Amino acid sequence: MEVKEFRGKTVSDAITAASVELGITSDKLKYEVIEEGSSGFLGIFGAKDAVIRINMEKSIVEKAKDFCDDMFSAMKVETNVDIKFNEEEKIMDIDLSGPNMGVLIGKRGQTLDAIQYLISLFVNKEHDEYIRVKVDTENYRERRKVTLEKLARKMAASVKRSRRPFTFEPMNPYERRVIHSALQNDKYVITKSEGEEPYRKVVVMLKRDRRYQNK
Repeated sequence: MEVKEFRGKTVSDAITAASVELGITSDKLKYEVIEEGSSGFLGIFGAKDAVIRINMEKSIVEKAKDFCDDMFSAMKVETNVDIKFNEEEKIMDIDLSGPNMGVLIGKRGQTLDAIQYLISLFVNKEHDEYIRVKVDTENYRERRKVTLEKLARKMAASVKRSRRPFTFEPMNPYERRVIHSALQNDKYVITKSEGEEPYRKVVVMLKRDRRYQNK
């Protein structure tokens, strides 16, 4: 933990100096008064500055950034990490960029999901309130969402023509939600999730197919 001292003619001046430099409002500063300060004789001779000491504990964003930098360094993948934290909603958006982001995405985003999971574990170990962590790179999440929505509609059309259920390959919870959402207003088909994690799959079937109505 870094320790930093700030000076001023009075304690109030020292606090103001710390607030300006650190970009923190004075009510959020945790400090220790080292020297009260004195004006000296006639305000000139023997005057002493007031001194306060602040323990510079890293913010959750700084801690998350350090964790990411260490992880990607160990993976030997050059990665720039940009973190935005909405403290009110407790959402941390992490955007990754670099020359070889395909390695971090992995097959169907599995590596990116694993990275998100690890960062989420670290962040929530370091913070009292639960923070939802979202990790993305090169707008992969949105591109994958669009691809899944198109695939969902295509498979729904196939089910309507063949009158036979269609089962997708195993997907993570987020991707299953995309499929369910894309088809939730379809008049002719419904969707169900079947199986156990990590092999849980989405099944698309005709609404009148009684074999699946109670599953």
